[in-house]
Amino acid sequence: MTLLTPVRAGVSLEALLTAKENRAARQADWLTHYHHPVISLTLVTPGAQKDSIRYRNTMGVALQACDQLLWQNHWPVLDRQVLWLPTGAEALWCVDHAAAEIKAQCIELEQTHPLGRLWDFDVICPKNGQVGRQSLDLTTRRCLVCDEPAHGCARSRRHPMEEVVSRVETLIDGWFARD
Repeated sequence: MTLLTPVRAGVSLEALLTAKENRAARQADWLTHYHHPVISLTLVTPGAQKDSIRYRNTMGVALQACDQLLWQNHWPVLDRQVLWLPTGAEALWCVDHAAAEIKAQCIELEQTHPLGRLWDFDVICPKNGQVGRQSLDLTTRRCLVCDEPAHGCARSRRHPMEEVVSRVETLIDGWFARD
């Protein structure tokens, strides 16, 4: 099922927290219902605006890339859902395959696709919970601006928001302007 909402301006912190809680509830429901790993995809969208034509197009590329990855590996998809929300697009897949291998392949997408840095793939195992990069002996994600660990820059607000948003827009515009 796909829900389509109109593009809107900025969203409140309360709306973002509610969206995060709702996403976690959907993930838990799928894990309980299917008993197989769940892929949860959101975008890295700094700033108050979470829904724009740029972000919708970027999510479309991410959806295609993940669908292709699953198809190429012949991993059975038990369910798929895309939500186009004012708080940002979200997607879920339930996949009949080992969570660690799914996570490794999703990280590969994040690291190799020109837009991959803007994709946030979480993989949740029904038995062991979220599969993190550390469990696969991989480093944390890097900052969009300075290549330091992203969580440190975000937490300290090291870079002006305008600079981070500009970097995201440059990545997106570069991808869609290619020949």
